[in-house]
Amino acid sequence: MVDDIRTVAPEEHWKQFEKAWTTLLTYRYLGKGTRHLDLGVEKDTMPLRHDMRNSTGGIMAAPLCIAAPEPDWRDDDCVPAPVTMSYDVLDPARDVRRVEVLREVINIGRSMGFSRSRIVDAENHDRVIAISTGSGVSLGDVPGGYELIDNPVYDLEDSPDLPRLRDVFKIHRSPEGALQIDEVVPELATPHGALHLGPINIALEAAAMDEIEAVTGSDAFQVVHWIVMMVKPGLVGPFVVTAEVLGAGGPLVGVEATMVDVGNKGWIIATAAASYRRVDD
Repeated sequence: MVDDIRTVAPEEHWKQFEKAWTTLLTYRYLGKGTRHLDLGVEKDTMPLRHDMRNSTGGIMAAPLCIAAPEPDWRDDDCVPAPVTMSYDVLDPARDVRRVEVLREVINIGRSMGFSRSRIVDAENHDRVIAISTGSGVSLGDVPGGYELIDNPVYDLEDSPDLPRLRDVFKIHRSPEGALQIDEVVPELATPHGALHLGPINIALEAAAMDEIEAVTGSDAFQVVHWIVMMVKPGLVGPFVVTAEVLGAGGPLVGVEATMVDVGNKGWIIATAAASYRRVDD
């Protein structure tokens, strides 16, 4: 199990956060800087590479979740954890090279936070790629004195040869045939030691897309709606993901995906409900 920042002494909190934040793969690998936390970052932007797109060149859901994690509740305010994350894709962004996230904090209370975002073409804010909204919970207070962290993101050259996100984030098929993440490791963990929203969303979407292809015989689908509920923290593993396709005969295909922590009483830790549109040749 990974260290939980809530167990360290207050004077060690930000040193432990810096260690966890710079080890976490989610934002660094996808090239997303986080304003208010990362040194020298003034805007929340993220490139769109081949490994963030589906077979038709459209944006996938998980990269949007990483570009605009909901809620927009900062780690210098509390120890945050997402509860709901919802995304509507308005534009597949096939020719967009970078997105920018325009955030709006709706309300921050004592224990719950709510926000929404517009994910736009970084070069044309009138072109809205997706809208998102979400809620989260505070797991505890944090001490003052936060200082921006030097956390440079990966500057990967875009290429069709980039590995799939599922492979980078240690998502593989188990002998029983389901997708799984074996355990929580520092590269995949939140500062409080649970499986991070990045690998959770990547695994849920990988299972959803695999099941769509298995049922329909095609992978030419574009996500149009994606909503995730974070039910419990993923602490032990293996984390096994299954998916079921609904309404495969129509222009929109529904998918329900579920992630369970097999090593922790088989608890459901996250669910996704999504709709995908068939993409004509």
